[in-house]
Amino acid sequence: MHFVIISGAARTQSKSNTAKIIAAFCEGLHNCGNTSETWYLSDRKQWKSAKTAFEENENILFALPLYVENVPGIMLEFLAGLYAKERPGTRISFLLQGGFPEVSQGRCCEEFLNTLPAQLGCGYGGTFIKGDMFGLSLLGEKIEAKLLQPFIEIGRQFGENGVFRPEIIEAYSTPEYLSEKQIRMANGPLRYVQRFAMRYFAKRLGCRTKLDAKPFCEKEE
Repeated sequence: MHFVIISGAARTQSKSNTAKIIAAFCEGLHNCGNTSETWYLSDRKQWKSAKTAFEENENILFALPLYVENVPGIMLEFLAGLYAKERPGTRISFLLQGGFPEVSQGRCCEEFLNTLPAQLGCGYGGTFIKGDMFGLSLLGEKIEAKLLQPFIEIGRQFGENGVFRPEIIEAYSTPEYLSEKQIRMANGPLRYVQRFAMRYFAKRLGCRTKLDAKPFCEKEE
């Protein structure tokens, strides 16, 4: 099968976690004899080709980051320019990744994504949600490779079936919620580790001020 993959991430390809996930996913996809082409909406020069690929192919996968609990605006703009297909046969699937560890954080977006295929005259191939990806590009090559490894198998399974099977989603799209023990740990000893980690991440991302800075607050007299 041939798959068209469209990245809905706003970050440029070189800085995009979604792009790295797509690369790992495609490794598994290609291992079982499939072919693919990937278009990045962060580059508006690719929009025309991405739209043509959507119109001319039957296996479509949108890969996107969770953005303010839903779909990035750049992807919504692209979707608004698509026309519903008159001939049945096309299937749209979604790969949704986010920084929060709990899969439940992506359920609101999933509900919206569920409505899109029918609006575009297509079938629905499922939505795979994977959380805890915030540090993908910030924790070093070894941890990055470990975080990306499951996507190779997910891509292989998807390539064999053309859809995200429920048992694959159940096996890899976890946890739905953090356990009470994990929450207690996060609110207890781990909060100091988290603060240190967030300062480190902020510095890596170019932040030069304190994370609790309030530059727009009025100064106390």
